[in-house]
Amino acid sequence: MNTSDIINLKSIDQYNRLYGLETLHPLVAVVDLKNATTYPTHFTLNYGVYALFLKQTRCGDLRYGRQPYDYQEGTVTSFAPGQVVEVKMEEGTRPLAQGLLFHPDLIRGTSLGREIKRYSFFSYASNEALHLSDEEKQIYLDCLSNIQAELQHPIDKHSRRLIVRNIELLLDYCMRFYERQFITRATANKDVLTKFEEELDWYFQSQLPQEQGLPTVKYFADRACLSPNYFGDLVKKETGRTAQEYIQDKLINIAKEEILSQTRNVSEIAYRLGFQYPQHFTRIFKKRVGCTPGEYRSQHSA
Repeated sequence: MNTSDIINLKSIDQYNRLYGLETLHPLVAVVDLKNATTYPTHFTLNYGVYALFLKQTRCGDLRYGRQPYDYQEGTVTSFAPGQVVEVKMEEGTRPLAQGLLFHPDLIRGTSLGREIKRYSFFSYASNEALHLSDEEKQIYLDCLSNIQAELQHPIDKHSRRLIVRNIELLLDYCMRFYERQFITRATANKDVLTKFEEELDWYFQSQLPQEQGLPTVKYFADRACLSPNYFGDLVKKETGRTAQEYIQDKLINIAKEEILSQTRNVSEIAYRLGFQYPQHFTRIFKKRVGCTPGEYRSQHSA
């Protein structure tokens, strides 16, 4: 397989054929790569399915975007439809990973299908993989075992519901494990928050608002070399506020200072802060403060 090969992974069977594994169900698979009979060494996957893998040993590199995944033994990586991942195996090694793949059609119309966006870790990237303790690894593997048992059971009217519920249970555990990881990485997270605050101050002190408009969560996530989802979850975990709320709080505090300085009118303040239309600024200010910028100036004038 050439390094330039890009595989558009549209089905479960396509993945199983890649590694020479048996397909038990067209829309879901529990895979154990120690049972693989073929071993592609360098390829790129364009995922059309959801996937989670517990890496049991380091055997190569995964690259998502510009940076390699931060993974080692006992690390869970997860992918969602639309993500493109490069896989490069080290020479002479065999993949050792246990995972789950499921097609979006499996969960369509189910509670999991409606809630799948809640599992934001599917959009985490780079240095944001999940590192499991031995106890957490066993819970992960037990969940996979329950799904596999259901796949081997003769299909009946309960099959799909039970499979989906067990997948949901696994994802809920992963959410719990990620929340634990946010706590164990508290020092690093506080460094990210400090940098976020500094970047916010710098942004509004510069000409960027006039040049690029209002700052976005993605802008600050990129500055921190994190995915927007991971960055947003980190900020929410540490502050109790979303990253967007954090940005808007900073914006409103700066706006209040500008309004009371009396040196600019409301339109000039709006443009300086990155608003394209003063009416938009007035609407957001009133929603957050309870009065218009003009009313705020009048109420607080000496």
